[in-house]
Amino acid sequence: MSAGRHAVTGNKDWCTPQRYVDAVKMVWGGKIDLDPCSSIFSVVNAKTEFLLPQTDGLFEEWNYPTVYVNPPYGIDRERGTTIRNWFAKISLSYQAYNNEIIALVPVATNTSHWKKYVYPIASAVCFLYDTRLKFVIGGTDDNKGAPMSCCVIYYGRDPSAFMGVFSSFGATLPLEGVMLPRMMNEHEQLDFCRLRVAANS
Repeated sequence: MSAGRHAVTGNKDWCTPQRYVDAVKMVWGGKIDLDPCSSIFSVVNAKTEFLLPQTDGLFEEWNYPTVYVNPPYGIDRERGTTIRNWFAKISLSYQAYNNEIIALVPVATNTSHWKKYVYPIASAVCFLYDTRLKFVIGGTDDNKGAPMSCCVIYYGRDPSAFMGVFSSFGATLPLEGVMLPRMMNEHEQLDFCRLRVAANS
């Protein structure tokens, strides 16, 4: 389920297409233990599903071996949350329980939540080749498709298994050992700014 995607429809239930659910299950030997963002139209069929309004998956424990997440992409004004909260939950749960998590999310590589919760923590990513991914909305995929690019991110110990399956759907890259910008302290930032000014003068 994914709330807040109003560019295409006012419906908040944007469910994962069957072929991607099948791929996730293939990575994990045919099962998904938890879907924390489920809906009545979901085809994930995880062993445990959290559904609104009865259960808000963002505030439940994700202590399950495998977790598949198709989180709300926009702002949930009723609950005061955004997709950043879901990225934080994914990261914290992965580090706390050493489980495996696969997430279907929008490509937003310049955002703070990617910089904090994807690059330094995730194991692999697949940038989907679908130009307009057709989520299942209201039980059907007969729609114009998503207005944003999407990707699938893997957090876990076996990125090769993930990449072996998802390479069929797009450019799939390992993130383990990725080189990140070195964080500068305040003095280094000032020196850097001075060098930039000098170079441009």
